[in-house]
Amino acid sequence: MDNCLFCKIVRGEIPCTKVYENQDVLAFLDISQTTVGHTLVIPKEHFDNFLYVPQDLVAKTFSAAQKVAQALTAGLGAKGINIINNTNEIAGQSIMHFHVHVIPRYSVNDNIKLEFTPKGIEKLNLPQIALDITKNLKK
Repeated sequence: MDNCLFCKIVRGEIPCTKVYENQDVLAFLDISQTTVGHTLVIPKEHFDNFLYVPQDLVAKTFSAAQKVAQALTAGLGAKGINIINNTNEIAGQSIMHFHVHVIPRYSVNDNIKLEFTPKGIEKLNLPQIALDITKNLKK
């Protein structure tokens, strides 16, 4: 896509600090550096988000993310890693090119807080929710 920031990075029109690259995938340091080593892993081919990427390319992207995570642990001493994908603006996606955040974690005091708050499971019909999901799974 002509105006996509990440496509411009792939084409070399905008510089980045690469940490990994192969034929299909590029990984580079996020300019926000949420923590030291925060890396973005993207397919070189443009897809707006996770929902539209072919499965083989999702696998290649996450395989590269795993390699980066292993390198962050070994090279920078990360004690843990968050692997995050935001799909669509409502979920926090700000650049409409599928990408995976690989965020190294060094301390519980690193100003990142991910919390999952239970929604009162007793009020939910879990079998119906599962049915609604499974009947829409693509084989």
